This record gives sequence, structure tokens and C-alpha cells, in this order.
Amino acid sequence: MIRVQDLSVSFRSPVLDGVNLHAPPASILALVGPGASGKSVLLKSVAGLLRPDRGDVFVDGVSLADKDEPGLAEVRKGIGMLFQNYALFDYLTVGENVAFPLRRLFDLPEEEIQARVSERLERVSLPGFEDRIPRSLSGGQKKRVGIARATVARAPILLYDDPTAGLDPVTSQKIYDLIKGEQREQRGCVVMISSDVAGVLTIADRVAMLHRGKLVFEGSADEAKTSVDPLVRQFIHGLVEGPL
Repeated sequence: MIRVQDLSVSFRSPVLDGVNLHAPPASILALVGPGASGKSVLLKSVAGLLRPDRGDVFVDGVSLADKDEPGLAEVRKGIGMLFQNYALFDYLTVGENVAFPLRRLFDLPEEEIQARVSERLERVSLPGFEDRIPRSLSGGQKKRVGIARATVARAPILLYDDPTAGLDPVTSQKIYDLIKGEQREQRGCVVMISSDVAGVLTIADRVAMLHRGKLVFEGSADEAKTSVDPLVRQFIHGLVEGPL
């Protein structure tokens, strides 16, 4: 579903250095690693929001490297994304925020848009929130609105940038359960950054770990838990074995 090939990105200094990664269909790939290891840059590259210095990203076999902006926009119709800081528009209502990708990417009747928005808000346990404004919501509610917006277009690929950041453990697990339930129902491909390693491992099928811009581990969740690699052991289990 997603293949990253020899991807390198720099902003004054290297952020990603020759990353190769595969996210298979009908699975959840957890992207973990220390801060500033390149996780968000990798996710934005997969979404076609950043141009790499070298390498390529393939989405359903389609190369992004030679796509112009209209071509990338066409690819993005099959990708839903939740940004870490919610990225909700304060000047729009909750309903308008959720409807935004439908209105921007598709030509749909207003009745269908409203029906999809209501269905998504019901799905994330926020029925009747269409007329609320984002600043009136709690952090957990904003995350759920973001998930509703990311999934409203029924895209087969979903990218989540730390969907439980700043949330309490109970709310975090509800978000994880929601993401897993959506993935099982849609049989989609999910790539999810998370700083909550223990939580994300409860739903991940595969794990990829970045360290200083390089991919240092890729395998199943069980393989990540039992890895003898010092970097992986230290990060996955919180062991103090030396500096990251």
C-alpha cells in the first residue's frame, strides 16, 4: 500500500537519511522513535506535503516523485490525515471542519455531505456537535473531531500524527480503540506516529523505529517487544542503557 524508498530530507541539516519502509494493506504500522528523529517529516512526505531531496514514496504503486501539485492532489483523495495539533479551523464549526475534505476534494450533494458528517460524529461519540466551535471542546473531543475529519472521505490510507498526545490514559485508550475499530471495519492501511509506545503497541500490527533520521528497526509488534537491539530495547521498554 505504501512504500518508502531511499528517502532523504534535509532542512539545513539532514532529517531523514535513506529511509526504506513498507506499510502493507489492511494493517496498522506504528512509527516510533525519540523526538526530532524525523517521524512527522516522514509522515508528511508520505502525504505528498514535503518534497524529498532524494528517494521516492509509492502509494498504491504510484510514484509521488514526478507528480505536480494537481497530481499530488489526486493522490491525496485516497489519504486521510490527522495532524498532531488538531489543525482544526477555529472560524469553522465542528460540522464544517469535518466536511472540509469532502467540499475541497469532491463534488458531492450537500445532503450527502451532511449525512456523512453526522455519521462520522456519531461514530466518534460526538453526536449533535455539528454547530459547536472548536475552542469550546476538550483536548480529547478535538482529537475525535480530527479523526472524524480524517475518515469522512473513507480514504483507504490514514495517517495519524500522535493522536493521543497530551491526553490522559483512559481517553488515550478510547482513541486507540476507535482507530483500531475504524481500521478493522475499512480494512485500510494506517500509519501512526505515537510517543505512547505502550499504548500504540496494543493495536499495532507492525512497528518501525526511527533514530536520528535513520530506520533502525522494522518488524512485527511482537518482534519489537523482544528485540535485543539496544536502541530498540531502550525505547520500547524504557530501559536506561545509554543515551539515545
